Amino acid sequence: MIMAPDVLVVGGGIIGIATALELVKFGYSVTVLERDKCGQGASWAAAGMLAPQAEQLQGELLALGIKSRSMYPQWIKEIQEITGLSCGYWCCGILVPCFTPPSNGGSSDYHDRSQLLQRIPELGEKVVGGMWYPDDGQVDNRQLMTNLVLAARSRGVKIMEGVNVTGFDIKNDRLVGISTSQGALQAGHYLLATGAWSRELLPVQVQPRKGQMLSFYDPDRRLKQVVYAPGAYIVPRQNGTIVLGATVEDVGFLPGMTAGGVASLLSNAIGVVPYLADLSIQSTWWGFRPHAPAELPYLGQTKYTNLTIGTGHYRNGILWAPITAHLLTQWILGNHQDPIVSQFRSLLTMAMV
Repeated sequence: MIMAPDVLVVGGGIIGIATALELVKFGYSVTVLERDKCGQGASWAAAGMLAPQAEQLQGELLALGIKSRSMYPQWIKEIQEITGLSCGYWCCGILVPCFTPPSNGGSSDYHDRSQLLQRIPELGEKVVGGMWYPDDGQVDNRQLMTNLVLAARSRGVKIMEGVNVTGFDIKNDRLVGISTSQGALQAGHYLLATGAWSRELLPVQVQPRKGQMLSFYDPDRRLKQVVYAPGAYIVPRQNGTIVLGATVEDVGFLPGMTAGGVASLLSNAIGVVPYLADLSIQSTWWGFRPHAPAELPYLGQTKYTNLTIGTGHYRNGILWAPITAHLLTQWILGNHQDPIVSQFRSLLTMAMV
């Protein structure tokens, strides 16, 4: 007989696993269901940028991003203490290059070309200056996902991979079970965190946005800051890998790399950091981001009293993982007076679907 957990999480990406790990801190039994292998969707395909300022987020989303970014050092420390493995967290700073000087002289974040060359001498001639955000950075999202799964399992989270959820069994305003490829399962509470595939189970306005990416290897490790250029972001890892991304394509779940996508990324990146043209391409891949209207994620309780949702993070799932895990956990606990929950309560009540 399968014992019903306190919380059943549908979706084994970074949001689902991070929230499961947070829930067990409060004594909850948690099971995660993943249709494929945990962390192999958007979480694996990302570049791992922690860039609320470089991404030019606005309003409450900027506040959410900055708060989550501030949580990263302690969050990573806790994960690494459990696993003994590095997550590749690096507060390296991010440059947003400019090709024309700002008309108003620029803000305090603006650095002219001579200032930038002291920091990043590899910049191409077309870069006349740029916005420098020293508090933005990166994490190696693949190392992070691997470690999150290890940490969750070591803390008692049951992870079931290769399980496809096909529907909800609803009675009045509650879920009384879910139908899966391995039979019916039940829990006290349910969390939907299925990213770009969320519409298969709930009528949320989340659509896939395909992103093509590739990587180089630089044995000299010349680039030490992220360069967030128009049409391409260049993310150097500490091990010499350079991740280049990403296209944004409204093509449904159409898989595969395209010559046009690769050409666009390479052209945009080499125009900003010319020496990339001399590096060998290491690998290519693609993934599907969960895009929601106005890029506002669905967070919080649905119209079903025991179903919470966390999806639609679009380009910022890696960045928002710590704050989302905290918010959803406190929401499930019923602790709506938590200071962070109170701060982002308007976001947490948007998910009434």
